[in-house]
Order: sequence, then structure tokens, then C-alpha cells
Amino acid sequence: MFYYLKGEAAQKKENFIVLDIGGIGFKVFSSQTSMNAVTTGKETMLYTYTYIREDAFDIYGFSSMEELNLFQNLISISGVGPKAALAILSTHSVQDIVFIVISSDAKKLAQAPGIGPKLAQRIILELKDKMKDTEIEETLLPSTSVPTEDAEAIGALLALGYSDTEARHAVSHAGDGLSLEDTIKKALIYLSRR
Repeated sequence: MFYYLKGEAAQKKENFIVLDIGGIGFKVFSSQTSMNAVTTGKETMLYTYTYIREDAFDIYGFSSMEELNLFQNLISISGVGPKAALAILSTHSVQDIVFIVISSDAKKLAQAPGIGPKLAQRIILELKDKMKDTEIEETLLPSTSVPTEDAEAIGALLALGYSDTEARHAVSHAGDGLSLEDTIKKALIYLSRR
């Protein structure tokens, strides 16, 4: 419904920000990472997801598109609601979650409040599938074939919401001979500076 909201951060509470937009206070639930990026009294822009159910009309906002995309991927997994997704994003950075998924570290993912070992395994499996599906789709074209490790890194970046061009460009700037984790890390650093 809303792509983003922009206004003065009037208040910060435990798990939400009040954005004052034209005299109306919007209650926007957010992760600790995004909340830490917000300064009370300053103009703030949050990329948003509107969660509408019979008994709820909630807005979730994030300081980066990558975090929003990961939030949306998380809530698409059976058993992961918005609160659980926020708990994960508040416990781990987007970059850390990518590494957790690649290394299948369910124990680390389960450090987030309310995330048990079985749910952590399911999240990793489904996020891996999303990255793999994206990678396969993008690497089927012969004109755009890339080495397998680069394709996995590109798939991870595509799953975070980067465009194919951005992902390929960032991975090519990461350098050769790096591990998958190092390639993604350098690519994310490169993208954050643009």
C-alpha cells in the first residue's frame, strides 16, 4: 500500500517509531537495526510494508530496501509472522542472515527470540531455495553465464532485492579467488557505498 513514509521521527519506543507526517503520527513497527539509524526530531524515510488482517492494520518500516525485502521473504515462510521476522532482523544484520543461510547455521539463527531450532531450519531451507531459484532463473541465459560461486553470490544479492545489474556489477568488483562469504561481504560493502 505505502512504498515509503517520510516525516519527522517524533518518538522512538521499544519496537516502533512514530513518524509525524503532516500532523498525523504513524506508528511504524521496525527492527532495532533500523531504529538505531533513526534520530528523534529529524526527518526520516522508511521503506514500508503494510500488514492487513481482520484484526490488524500495521505498518512495518525499514531504513533500507534490503532489510524490507528480507522481511518480506521471511514473512512468506510458514510459521514466520511479522513479530518473528522483526525479532530475526533485530538480532542479526541483513549481511549476517545471508551468511547464516549460506552456511546453514540454524543454531545462530535460533538466537533470535521466539525462533526455535525447527523453525530456524525451515527458514534457512526456504531462504536458500529463494536464493537458488533466483540464481537458476538468472543463469539459464547462456550470454550471462558466470562461475558457480559468483552465481551463488549474485543469487544471494538478488534475494535481497538488488537488481540483476547491481548484483553482477557488485560481485565483479568484489575480486577473484574469494570465498562465497567474502565475495558477498565485499559486494554488499560496495553496494552500500553507491
